[in-house]
Amino acid sequence: MLEKLDLKLSLEKASYKAELNKLMPQLRWLQSSCWQYKLPVIIVLEGWAAAGKGIIVKKIVKYMDPRGFTLHPILPPTNSEEEYPFLWRFWQKLPPIGKFSLFYHSWYINVLEARLFNNLPPSQVSWRMNDINAFESQLIDGGVTIIKFWIHLSHEELKHRLKKYANDKLQGWRIRKEDWQQAQNYDKYLELVEDMLVNTHTKAAPWQLIEGDCKYWARIKVVSELVIRITEALQQHKIGLVEKEKVKTTPNLSLDSDFIKDDFPKLPSFLDQVNLNLSLEETKYHHRLSLAQVKLRQIQLKIHQAKIPVLILFEGWDAAGKGGAIKHLTRILDPRSYQVHPFGAPNEEEKKYHYLWRFWQKLPPKGTIGIFDRTWYGRVLVERVEGLATQEEWMRAYEEINQFEAQLIHEGYLIVKFWLHISQEEQLERFQNRAKDPLKSYKLTEEDWRNREKWDKYFIAINQAIARTNTPQAPWNLVPGNDKYLARVYVIETVIDAIKKALKKKNHKN
Repeated sequence: MLEKLDLKLSLEKASYKAELNKLMPQLRWLQSSCWQYKLPVIIVLEGWAAAGKGIIVKKIVKYMDPRGFTLHPILPPTNSEEEYPFLWRFWQKLPPIGKFSLFYHSWYINVLEARLFNNLPPSQVSWRMNDINAFESQLIDGGVTIIKFWIHLSHEELKHRLKKYANDKLQGWRIRKEDWQQAQNYDKYLELVEDMLVNTHTKAAPWQLIEGDCKYWARIKVVSELVIRITEALQQHKIGLVEKEKVKTTPNLSLDSDFIKDDFPKLPSFLDQVNLNLSLEETKYHHRLSLAQVKLRQIQLKIHQAKIPVLILFEGWDAAGKGGAIKHLTRILDPRSYQVHPFGAPNEEEKKYHYLWRFWQKLPPKGTIGIFDRTWYGRVLVERVEGLATQEEWMRAYEEINQFEAQLIHEGYLIVKFWLHISQEEQLERFQNRAKDPLKSYKLTEEDWRNREKWDKYFIAINQAIARTNTPQAPWNLVPGNDKYLARVYVIETVIDAIKKALKKKNHKN
Protein backbone atom coordinates (compact mmCIF):
# COMPACT_ATOMS: atom_id res chain seq x y z
CA MET A 1 0.00 0.00 0.00
CA LEU A 2 2.76 2.44 0.92
CA GLU A 3 4.71 1.93 -2.29
CA LYS A 4 1.94 3.76 -4.15
CA LEU A 5 2.57 6.98 -2.24
CA ASP A 6 4.48 9.79 -3.95
CA LEU A 7 6.67 11.19 -1.19
CA LYS A 8 7.82 14.02 -3.46
CA LEU A 9 4.44 15.74 -3.19
CA SER A 10 4.83 19.14 -1.55
CA LEU A 11 3.07 22.40 -0.78
CA GLU A 12 4.46 25.91 -0.45
CA LYS A 13 4.09 27.67 2.88
CA ALA A 14 1.81 30.41 1.52
CA SER A 15 -0.56 27.88 -0.04
CA TYR A 16 -0.46 25.83 3.12
CA LYS A 17 -1.57 28.76 5.28
CA ALA A 18 -4.34 29.71 2.88
CA GLU A 19 -5.71 26.15 2.80
CA LEU A 20 -5.45 25.78 6.56
CA ASN A 21 -7.45 28.98 7.10
CA LYS A 22 -10.23 27.53 4.94
CA LEU A 23 -10.28 24.09 6.57
CA MET A 24 -10.06 24.88 10.26
CA PRO A 25 -13.41 26.72 10.54
CA GLN A 26 -15.03 23.77 8.74
CA LEU A 27 -13.53 21.39 11.27
CA ARG A 28 -14.81 23.52 14.15
CA TRP A 29 -18.30 23.56 12.64
CA LEU A 30 -18.19 19.78 12.19
CA GLN A 31 -17.26 19.33 15.83
CA SER A 32 -20.32 21.34 16.80
CA SER A 33 -22.51 19.26 14.50
CA CYS A 34 -21.20 16.01 15.96
CA TRP A 35 -22.15 17.28 19.41
CA GLN A 36 -25.59 18.28 18.18
CA TYR A 37 -26.28 14.92 16.53
CA LYS A 38 -24.52 12.86 19.23
CA LEU A 39 -21.90 11.36 16.91
CA PRO A 40 -18.75 10.17 18.71
CA VAL A 41 -15.51 10.36 16.70
CA ILE A 42 -12.16 8.61 17.18
CA ILE A 43 -9.12 9.98 15.35
CA VAL A 44 -6.04 7.74 15.26
CA LEU A 45 -2.69 9.29 14.35
CA GLU A 46 0.02 6.76 13.61
CA GLY A 47 3.20 7.02 11.58
CA TRP A 48 6.95 6.99 11.71
CA ALA A 49 8.81 8.69 14.52
CA ALA A 50 9.23 12.45 13.90
CA ALA A 51 6.53 12.32 11.21
CA GLY A 52 4.95 15.50 12.56
CA LYS A 53 2.05 13.96 14.48
CA GLY A 54 2.50 16.35 17.40
CA ILE A 55 2.26 19.48 15.24
CA ILE A 56 -0.79 18.07 13.44
CA VAL A 57 -2.51 17.50 16.77
CA LYS A 58 -1.76 21.09 17.80
CA LYS A 59 -3.24 22.42 14.56
CA ILE A 60 -6.37 20.30 14.94
CA VAL A 61 -7.15 21.16 18.55
CA LYS A 62 -6.30 24.87 18.17
CA TYR A 63 -9.64 25.52 16.47
CA MET A 64 -11.71 22.98 18.39
CA ASP A 65 -13.77 23.50 21.52
CA PRO A 66 -11.65 21.90 24.30
CA ARG A 67 -14.83 20.76 26.06
CA GLY A 68 -15.62 18.48 23.14
CA PHE A 69 -12.45 16.44 22.77
CA THR A 70 -9.84 14.53 24.75
CA LEU A 71 -6.29 13.90 23.58
CA HIS A 72 -4.80 10.53 24.53
CA PRO A 73 -1.01 10.26 24.05
CA ILE A 74 -0.42 6.51 24.19
CA LEU A 75 2.68 5.39 26.04
CA PRO A 76 3.80 1.84 26.87
CA PRO A 77 1.29 0.21 29.25
CA THR A 78 1.85 0.70 32.96
CA ASN A 79 2.23 -2.23 35.34
CA SER A 80 -1.41 -1.93 36.38
CA GLU A 81 -2.60 -1.75 32.76
CA GLU A 82 -0.68 -4.94 31.96
CA GLU A 83 -2.90 -6.72 34.48
CA TYR A 84 -5.77 -6.43 32.01
CA PRO A 85 -6.39 -7.42 28.36
CA PHE A 86 -4.48 -5.57 25.64
CA LEU A 87 -7.49 -3.50 24.58
CA TRP A 88 -8.75 -2.76 28.10
CA ARG A 89 -7.01 0.59 28.49
CA PHE A 90 -8.36 1.81 25.15
CA TRP A 91 -11.94 1.00 26.14
CA GLN A 92 -11.35 3.34 29.10
CA LYS A 93 -10.57 6.18 26.70
CA LEU A 94 -13.51 5.94 24.31
CA PRO A 95 -15.44 9.13 23.60
CA PRO A 96 -19.03 9.46 24.86
CA ILE A 97 -21.68 10.38 22.31
CA GLY A 98 -21.03 13.71 20.62
CA LYS A 99 -17.36 13.98 21.58
CA PHE A 100 -13.95 13.37 19.99
CA SER A 101 -11.07 11.20 21.19
CA LEU A 102 -7.71 11.89 19.52
CA PHE A 103 -5.22 9.07 19.89
CA TYR A 104 -1.61 10.16 19.46
CA HIS A 105 -0.47 6.61 18.78
CA SER A 106 -2.97 3.90 19.63
CA TRP A 107 -3.54 0.16 19.86
CA TYR A 108 -1.37 -0.19 16.77
CA ILE A 109 1.96 1.15 18.04
CA ASN A 110 2.31 -1.48 20.75
CA VAL A 111 1.74 -4.29 18.27
CA LEU A 112 4.25 -2.82 15.81
CA GLU A 113 7.00 -2.27 18.36
CA ALA A 114 6.34 -5.60 20.08
CA ARG A 115 6.87 -7.30 16.72
CA LEU A 116 9.95 -5.19 15.92
CA PHE A 117 11.59 -6.18 19.20
CA ASN A 118 10.32 -9.79 19.08
CA ASN A 119 8.14 -9.35 22.17
CA LEU A 120 5.02 -10.71 20.47
CA PRO A 121 5.13 -14.42 19.52
CA PRO A 122 4.35 -14.93 15.82
CA SER A 123 1.49 -17.26 16.80
CA GLN A 124 -0.27 -14.35 18.51
CA VAL A 125 0.03 -11.81 15.70
CA SER A 126 -2.96 -13.08 13.72
CA TRP A 127 -5.44 -13.10 16.59
CA ARG A 128 -4.15 -9.74 17.84
CA MET A 129 -4.98 -8.24 14.42
CA ASN A 130 -8.37 -9.98 14.47
CA ASP A 131 -9.07 -8.58 17.93
CA ILE A 132 -8.26 -5.05 16.71
CA ASN A 133 -10.57 -5.44 13.72
CA ALA A 134 -13.34 -6.78 15.97
CA PHE A 135 -12.80 -3.89 18.40
CA GLU A 136 -13.12 -1.29 15.66
CA SER A 137 -16.04 -3.08 14.02
CA GLN A 138 -17.97 -3.20 17.31
CA LEU A 139 -17.46 0.51 17.91
CA ILE A 140 -18.45 1.45 14.36
CA ASP A 141 -21.57 -0.74 14.46
CA GLY A 142 -22.38 0.97 17.75
CA GLY A 143 -22.33 4.39 16.10
CA VAL A 144 -18.70 5.54 16.52
CA THR A 145 -16.78 7.05 13.58
CA ILE A 146 -13.13 5.96 13.39
CA ILE A 147 -10.65 7.81 11.17
CA LYS A 148 -7.15 6.31 11.02
CA PHE A 149 -4.02 7.99 9.62
CA TRP A 150 -0.60 6.58 8.83
CA ILE A 151 1.95 9.31 8.09
CA HIS A 152 4.69 7.88 5.92
CA LEU A 153 8.30 9.01 5.64
CA SER A 154 11.17 7.96 3.43
CA HIS A 155 14.21 6.45 5.13
CA GLU A 156 16.28 9.54 4.36
CA GLU A 157 13.69 11.94 5.75
CA LEU A 158 13.27 9.84 8.91
CA LYS A 159 17.03 9.90 9.63
CA HIS A 160 17.23 13.63 8.85
CA ARG A 161 14.41 14.52 11.26
CA LEU A 162 15.66 12.32 14.08
CA LYS A 163 19.11 13.95 13.90
CA LYS A 164 17.55 17.41 13.74
CA TYR A 165 15.34 16.82 16.77
CA ALA A 166 18.13 15.14 18.72
CA ASN A 167 20.27 18.29 18.34
CA ASP A 168 17.42 20.57 19.43
CA LYS A 169 17.54 21.31 23.17
CA LEU A 170 13.77 21.80 23.29
CA GLN A 171 12.87 18.73 21.21
CA GLY A 172 15.64 16.23 21.94
CA TRP A 173 13.93 14.73 24.96
CA ARG A 174 11.10 13.51 22.74
CA ILE A 175 13.32 11.12 20.80
CA ARG A 176 13.14 7.61 22.23
CA LYS A 177 15.59 4.77 21.73
CA GLU A 178 12.73 2.96 19.96
CA ASP A 179 12.63 5.82 17.41
CA TRP A 180 16.26 5.24 16.51
CA GLN A 181 15.44 1.55 16.16
CA GLN A 182 12.90 2.45 13.48
CA ALA A 183 15.62 4.18 11.47
CA GLN A 184 18.17 1.41 12.00
CA ASN A 185 15.65 -1.28 11.04
CA TYR A 186 13.70 0.72 8.46
CA ASP A 187 13.12 -2.10 5.98
CA LYS A 188 11.99 -4.55 8.66
CA TYR A 189 9.71 -1.97 10.29
CA LEU A 190 8.31 -1.02 6.88
CA GLU A 191 7.43 -4.66 6.26
CA LEU A 192 5.63 -4.84 9.62
CA VAL A 193 3.75 -1.61 8.88
CA GLU A 194 2.64 -2.94 5.50
CA ASP A 195 1.41 -6.15 7.11
CA MET A 196 -0.51 -4.15 9.71
CA LEU A 197 -2.09 -1.86 7.12
CA VAL A 198 -3.17 -4.73 4.90
CA ASN A 199 -4.70 -6.73 7.77
CA THR A 200 -6.52 -3.82 9.43
CA HIS A 201 -7.62 -1.82 6.38
CA THR A 202 -11.34 -2.53 6.49
CA LYS A 203 -14.29 -1.06 4.64
CA ALA A 204 -15.66 0.42 7.85
CA ALA A 205 -12.30 1.70 9.14
CA PRO A 206 -9.92 2.21 6.21
CA TRP A 207 -6.46 3.67 6.62
CA GLN A 208 -5.80 7.18 5.29
CA LEU A 209 -2.21 7.13 4.02
CA ILE A 210 -0.38 10.44 4.19
CA GLU A 211 2.73 11.46 2.27
CA GLY A 212 4.80 12.96 5.07
CA ASP A 213 8.14 14.11 3.65
CA CYS A 214 6.71 17.60 3.16
CA LYS A 215 5.29 18.74 6.51
CA TYR A 216 2.93 21.28 4.91
CA TRP A 217 1.48 18.72 2.52
CA ALA A 218 1.00 16.21 5.36
CA ARG A 219 -0.82 18.68 7.62
CA ILE A 220 -3.21 19.85 4.92
CA LYS A 221 -3.96 16.33 3.74
CA VAL A 222 -4.75 15.13 7.28
CA VAL A 223 -7.07 18.06 8.02
CA SER A 224 -8.78 17.90 4.63
CA GLU A 225 -9.34 14.15 4.99
CA LEU A 226 -10.79 14.76 8.45
CA VAL A 227 -13.25 17.28 7.03
CA ILE A 228 -14.27 14.88 4.25
CA ARG A 229 -14.62 11.79 6.50
CA ILE A 230 -16.50 13.55 9.30
CA THR A 231 -18.86 15.18 6.79
CA GLU A 232 -19.62 11.77 5.26
CA ALA A 233 -20.06 10.20 8.70
CA LEU A 234 -22.50 12.92 9.76
CA GLN A 235 -24.58 12.41 6.63
CA GLN A 236 -24.80 8.67 7.27
CA HIS A 237 -25.48 9.25 10.94
CA LYS A 238 -28.42 11.54 10.19
CA ILE A 239 -29.87 8.93 7.83
CA GLY A 240 -29.45 6.34 10.59
CA LEU A 241 -31.30 8.53 13.08
CA VAL A 242 -34.25 8.77 10.69
CA GLU A 243 -34.26 4.99 10.24
CA LYS A 244 -34.20 4.46 14.00
CA GLU A 245 -37.25 6.66 14.39
CA LYS A 246 -39.05 4.52 11.82
CA VAL A 247 -38.09 1.37 13.71
CA LYS A 248 -39.57 2.79 16.93
CA THR A 249 -42.97 3.07 15.26
CA THR A 250 -42.79 -0.40 13.72
CA PRO A 251 -44.14 -3.36 15.72
CA ASN A 252 -41.39 -5.58 17.14
CA LEU A 253 -41.76 -8.90 15.33
CA SER A 254 -38.49 -10.34 16.59
CA LEU A 255 -40.16 -13.15 18.53
CA ASP A 256 -43.09 -14.01 16.28
CA SER A 257 -43.13 -17.63 15.16
CA ASP A 258 -42.96 -16.66 11.47
CA PHE A 259 -39.83 -14.63 12.11
CA ILE A 260 -38.20 -17.51 13.95
CA LYS A 261 -39.07 -19.95 11.18
CA ASP A 262 -37.93 -17.72 8.34
CA ASP A 263 -34.73 -16.30 9.80
CA PHE A 264 -33.39 -19.02 12.06
CA PRO A 265 -32.81 -22.74 11.57
CA LYS A 266 -34.50 -25.17 13.92
CA LEU A 267 -32.59 -25.10 17.18
CA PRO A 268 -32.53 -27.66 19.99
CA SER A 269 -34.30 -26.58 23.15
CA PHE A 270 -31.41 -26.44 25.59
CA LEU A 271 -33.66 -25.50 28.48
CA ASP A 272 -35.98 -28.45 27.89
CA GLN A 273 -32.98 -30.76 28.33
CA VAL A 274 -32.37 -29.57 31.90
CA ASN A 275 -33.70 -32.08 34.43
CA LEU A 276 -35.48 -29.90 36.98
CA ASN A 277 -36.46 -32.92 39.09
CA LEU A 278 -32.91 -33.34 40.36
CA SER A 279 -32.44 -32.56 44.03
CA LEU A 280 -29.96 -32.94 46.88
CA GLU A 281 -30.73 -34.11 50.42
CA GLU A 282 -29.98 -31.51 53.10
CA THR A 283 -27.33 -33.59 54.89
CA LYS A 284 -25.47 -34.32 51.64
CA TYR A 285 -25.87 -30.69 50.65
CA HIS A 286 -24.11 -29.36 53.74
CA HIS A 287 -21.31 -31.90 53.37
CA ARG A 288 -20.67 -31.25 49.67
CA LEU A 289 -21.09 -27.49 50.08
CA SER A 290 -18.53 -27.15 52.87
CA LEU A 291 -16.11 -29.46 51.04
CA ALA A 292 -16.45 -27.46 47.80
CA GLN A 293 -16.09 -24.11 49.57
CA VAL A 294 -12.83 -25.22 51.21
CA LYS A 295 -11.48 -26.49 47.89
CA LEU A 296 -12.36 -23.22 46.20
CA ARG A 297 -10.63 -21.24 48.96
CA GLN A 298 -7.51 -23.33 48.48
CA ILE A 299 -7.58 -22.97 44.72
CA GLN A 300 -7.98 -19.20 45.01
CA LEU A 301 -4.30 -18.95 46.02
CA LYS A 302 -3.28 -20.96 42.96
CA ILE A 303 -5.22 -18.55 40.73
CA HIS A 304 -3.25 -15.69 42.24
CA GLN A 305 0.07 -17.46 41.81
CA ALA A 306 -0.66 -18.46 38.21
CA LYS A 307 -1.94 -14.94 37.34
CA ILE A 308 -5.12 -16.37 35.81
CA PRO A 309 -8.05 -13.93 35.66
CA VAL A 310 -11.36 -15.73 36.26
CA LEU A 311 -14.69 -14.34 35.10
CA ILE A 312 -17.85 -16.05 36.39
CA LEU A 313 -21.08 -15.00 34.69
CA PHE A 314 -24.56 -15.49 36.14
CA GLU A 315 -27.74 -15.29 34.10
CA GLY A 316 -31.09 -16.85 34.86
CA TRP A 317 -34.79 -16.39 35.40
CA ASP A 318 -36.04 -13.92 38.00
CA ALA A 319 -35.95 -15.64 41.41
CA ALA A 320 -33.79 -18.47 40.01
CA GLY A 321 -31.34 -18.16 42.89
CA LYS A 322 -28.45 -16.18 41.39
CA GLY A 323 -27.96 -14.17 44.56
CA GLY A 324 -27.90 -17.26 46.76
CA ALA A 325 -25.49 -19.05 44.43
CA ILE A 326 -23.11 -16.06 44.47
CA LYS A 327 -23.39 -15.72 48.24
CA HIS A 328 -22.42 -19.36 48.81
CA LEU A 329 -19.73 -19.25 46.12
CA THR A 330 -17.93 -16.38 47.84
CA ARG A 331 -18.69 -17.24 51.48
CA ILE A 332 -15.15 -18.22 52.56
CA LEU A 333 -13.12 -16.68 49.73
CA ASP A 334 -10.52 -14.01 50.46
CA PRO A 335 -12.45 -10.80 49.66
CA ARG A 336 -9.26 -9.07 48.52
CA SER A 337 -9.07 -11.32 45.46
CA TYR A 338 -12.62 -11.25 44.14
CA GLN A 339 -15.29 -8.70 43.29
CA VAL A 340 -19.00 -9.09 42.61
CA HIS A 341 -20.57 -6.70 40.10
CA PRO A 342 -24.38 -6.62 39.74
CA PHE A 343 -25.61 -5.12 36.48
CA GLY A 344 -29.05 -3.66 35.98
CA ALA A 345 -30.35 -1.40 33.24
CA PRO A 346 -27.62 0.98 31.99
CA ASN A 347 -27.64 4.43 33.58
CA GLU A 348 -27.53 7.69 31.64
CA GLU A 349 -23.73 7.83 31.63
CA GLU A 350 -23.40 4.23 30.42
CA LYS A 351 -25.88 4.89 27.60
CA LYS A 352 -23.37 7.33 26.08
CA TYR A 353 -21.07 4.44 25.17
CA HIS A 354 -21.11 1.10 23.38
CA TYR A 355 -23.16 -1.42 25.38
CA LEU A 356 -20.02 -3.50 26.13
CA TRP A 357 -18.19 -0.49 27.58
CA ARG A 358 -19.54 -0.82 31.11
CA PHE A 359 -18.50 -4.48 31.27
CA TRP A 360 -14.95 -3.71 30.14
CA GLN A 361 -14.74 -1.29 33.08
CA LYS A 362 -15.29 -4.10 35.59
CA LEU A 363 -13.06 -6.87 34.23
CA PRO A 364 -10.95 -8.58 36.91
CA PRO A 365 -7.16 -8.12 36.73
CA LYS A 366 -4.79 -11.09 36.53
CA GLY A 367 -4.93 -13.50 39.43
CA THR A 368 -8.36 -12.43 40.69
CA ILE A 369 -12.00 -13.49 40.31
CA GLY A 370 -14.72 -11.30 38.84
CA ILE A 371 -18.34 -12.32 39.38
CA PHE A 372 -21.00 -10.69 37.20
CA ASP A 373 -24.64 -10.84 38.30
CA ARG A 374 -26.26 -10.24 34.89
CA THR A 375 -24.04 -9.56 31.91
CA TRP A 376 -23.78 -8.43 28.29
CA TYR A 377 -26.33 -11.15 27.45
CA GLY A 378 -28.97 -8.62 28.36
CA ARG A 379 -28.60 -7.29 24.81
CA VAL A 380 -30.02 -10.53 23.36
CA LEU A 381 -32.44 -11.22 26.21
CA VAL A 382 -34.25 -8.39 28.00
CA GLU A 383 -33.27 -5.71 25.47
CA ARG A 384 -34.48 -7.93 22.65
CA VAL A 385 -37.74 -9.04 24.25
CA GLU A 386 -38.64 -5.58 25.56
CA GLY A 387 -37.77 -3.87 22.27
CA LEU A 388 -34.97 -1.81 23.87
CA ALA A 389 -32.57 -2.94 21.13
CA THR A 390 -33.45 -2.92 17.44
CA GLN A 391 -33.58 -6.16 15.50
CA GLU A 392 -30.32 -5.23 13.78
CA GLU A 393 -28.64 -4.52 17.12
CA TRP A 394 -29.54 -7.72 18.92
CA MET A 395 -28.94 -9.96 15.89
CA ARG A 396 -25.48 -8.40 15.51
CA ALA A 397 -24.81 -8.88 19.22
CA TYR A 398 -24.34 -12.67 19.01
CA GLU A 399 -21.15 -12.22 16.99
CA GLU A 400 -20.04 -9.26 19.11
CA ILE A 401 -20.42 -11.31 22.28
CA ASN A 402 -18.47 -14.24 20.83
CA GLN A 403 -15.73 -11.84 19.69
CA PHE A 404 -15.59 -10.19 23.10
CA GLU A 405 -15.30 -13.48 24.94
CA ALA A 406 -12.71 -14.73 22.44
CA GLN A 407 -10.62 -11.60 23.07
CA LEU A 408 -10.67 -12.29 26.80
CA ILE A 409 -9.74 -15.92 26.30
CA HIS A 410 -6.83 -14.87 24.04
CA GLU A 411 -5.60 -12.80 26.97
CA GLY A 412 -5.68 -15.78 29.33
CA TYR A 413 -9.11 -15.34 30.94
CA LEU A 414 -11.13 -18.27 32.18
CA ILE A 415 -14.83 -17.64 31.53
CA VAL A 416 -17.42 -19.74 33.37
CA LYS A 417 -21.02 -19.05 32.26
CA PHE A 418 -24.12 -20.13 34.18
CA TRP A 419 -27.79 -20.07 33.27
CA LEU A 420 -29.91 -20.86 36.35
CA HIS A 421 -33.03 -22.59 35.10
CA ILE A 422 -36.29 -23.08 37.01
CA SER A 423 -39.83 -24.01 36.01
CA GLN A 424 -42.68 -21.53 35.73
CA GLU A 425 -44.38 -23.19 38.68
CA GLU A 426 -41.28 -22.88 40.85
CA GLN A 427 -40.88 -19.23 39.91
CA LEU A 428 -44.50 -18.48 40.86
CA GLU A 429 -44.07 -20.13 44.24
CA ARG A 430 -40.90 -18.14 44.91
CA PHE A 431 -42.59 -14.91 43.88
CA GLN A 432 -45.45 -15.61 46.28
CA ASN A 433 -43.07 -16.47 49.12
CA ARG A 434 -41.14 -13.27 48.53
CA ALA A 435 -44.30 -11.21 48.62
CA LYS A 436 -45.15 -12.66 52.06
CA ASP A 437 -41.65 -12.23 53.55
CA PRO A 438 -40.98 -8.69 54.88
CA LEU A 439 -37.23 -9.27 54.52
CA LYS A 440 -37.48 -10.35 50.87
CA SER A 441 -40.45 -8.46 49.51
CA TYR A 442 -38.19 -5.66 48.24
CA LYS A 443 -36.73 -8.13 45.74
CA LEU A 444 -40.08 -8.55 44.01
CA THR A 445 -41.02 -5.78 41.59
CA GLU A 446 -43.74 -5.05 39.08
CA GLU A 447 -41.15 -5.67 36.39
CA ASP A 448 -40.70 -9.24 37.65
CA TRP A 449 -44.40 -9.90 37.19
CA ARG A 450 -44.37 -8.32 33.71
CA ASN A 451 -41.39 -10.46 32.70
CA ARG A 452 -43.19 -13.55 33.90
CA GLU A 453 -46.07 -12.80 31.54
CA LYS A 454 -43.54 -12.98 28.68
CA TRP A 455 -42.14 -16.34 29.74
CA ASP A 456 -42.59 -17.94 26.31
CA LYS A 457 -40.81 -15.10 24.53
CA TYR A 458 -37.92 -15.18 26.99
CA PHE A 459 -37.75 -18.96 26.60
CA ILE A 460 -37.16 -18.56 22.86
CA ALA A 461 -34.64 -15.74 23.32
CA ILE A 462 -32.69 -17.71 25.95
CA ASN A 463 -32.47 -20.84 23.81
CA GLN A 464 -31.26 -18.84 20.82
CA ALA A 465 -28.71 -16.96 22.93
CA ILE A 466 -27.31 -20.20 24.32
CA ALA A 467 -27.22 -21.83 20.87
CA ARG A 468 -25.30 -18.95 19.32
CA THR A 469 -22.84 -18.30 22.13
CA ASN A 470 -22.15 -21.82 23.38
CA THR A 471 -18.56 -21.97 22.14
CA PRO A 472 -15.93 -24.64 22.95
CA GLN A 473 -13.82 -22.07 24.79
CA ALA A 474 -16.72 -20.50 26.70
CA PRO A 475 -19.51 -23.07 27.02
CA TRP A 476 -22.72 -22.55 28.92
CA ASN A 477 -23.42 -24.43 32.14
CA LEU A 478 -27.17 -24.96 32.55
CA VAL A 479 -27.99 -25.26 36.24
CA PRO A 480 -31.08 -27.22 37.42
CA GLY A 481 -32.38 -24.60 39.82
CA ASN A 482 -35.67 -25.89 41.20
CA ASP A 483 -33.71 -27.30 44.14
CA LYS A 484 -31.57 -24.53 45.64
CA TYR A 485 -29.28 -26.97 47.46
CA LEU A 486 -28.37 -28.75 44.25
CA ALA A 487 -27.93 -25.49 42.32
CA ARG A 488 -25.51 -23.96 44.82
CA VAL A 489 -23.30 -27.05 45.00
CA TYR A 490 -23.46 -27.49 41.21
CA VAL A 491 -22.19 -23.94 40.68
CA ILE A 492 -19.23 -24.19 43.06
CA GLU A 493 -18.14 -27.64 41.89
CA THR A 494 -18.36 -26.51 38.25
CA VAL A 495 -16.19 -23.47 39.00
CA ILE A 496 -13.61 -25.67 40.75
CA ASP A 497 -13.42 -28.10 37.83
CA ALA A 498 -13.03 -25.26 35.32
CA ILE A 499 -10.25 -23.62 37.33
CA LYS A 500 -8.41 -26.92 37.75
CA LYS A 501 -8.45 -27.43 33.97
CA ALA A 502 -7.21 -23.87 33.41
CA LEU A 503 -4.36 -24.36 35.89
CA LYS A 504 -3.39 -27.66 34.32
CA LYS A 505 -3.41 -26.07 30.86
CA LYS A 506 -1.21 -23.19 32.00
CA ASN A 507 1.23 -25.46 33.80
CA HIS A 508 1.46 -27.59 30.67
CA LYS A 509 2.33 -24.52 28.57
CA ASN A 510 5.02 -23.50 31.05
